[in-house]
Amino acid sequence: MKTLAFILLAGVAVSPAELPTITEVVRGHSERVTYRGVKAITLIPAADAPGDSDMLALLAGADFKDGTIELQVAGAPRTGAPADSRGFVGLSFRTGPHGEWNEVFYLRPTNGRADDQLRRNHAVQYVSEPEFPWQRLRKENPGVYESYADMEAGAWITMRIEVSGATARLYLNGSSQPCLVVNDLKHGDQAGKIALWAHVQTDAYFGPVTVSRR
Repeated sequence: MKTLAFILLAGVAVSPAELPTITEVVRGHSERVTYRGVKAITLIPAADAPGDSDMLALLAGADFKDGTIELQVAGAPRTGAPADSRGFVGLSFRTGPHGEWNEVFYLRPTNGRADDQLRRNHAVQYVSEPEFPWQRLRKENPGVYESYADMEAGAWITMRIEVSGATARLYLNGSSQPCLVVNDLKHGDQAGKIALWAHVQTDAYFGPVTVSRR
């Protein structure tokens, strides 16, 4: 198994930007491909995966609690996906064994440039499985755990997630301002694995990953 090298810089453990090593894929398998000129990992759903479920590719390495994760993602609805499929793709952090629980920031790329303003407002989402799926969060706290950000389906999008205690911030495409801030991560500040995340109806790709642990 390949082991990531770490560099200590001012008390921060930093992994190099490279395709990660995957230890387990929940409800699917992974393949290494080249997508739009970038070496990438794609997730393929298992034949028996439920139609409305997600895939998780857990990454090798120490558990993650506080720090920064940066990677490129691209997502678009798979051919033949239902009309309401949005190309859901993102990252799971502080993930439990076998994906039993997690914190997730994910994108709905087809919403980013929709003509419907309400759809645009649902372009970026936070969820905390299993207790807080998007439906519950939207019903109980409308607009608090999702927001708008410009994005294009199928295009590479850079995600940077900064986590400290019970707070997480999501930045897209090098912006100096977060597009979504969550101040009450539902699993508190417990550590867990990092995992690539995508809906089974999504044609999803993931580029190199950089992790800085504090």
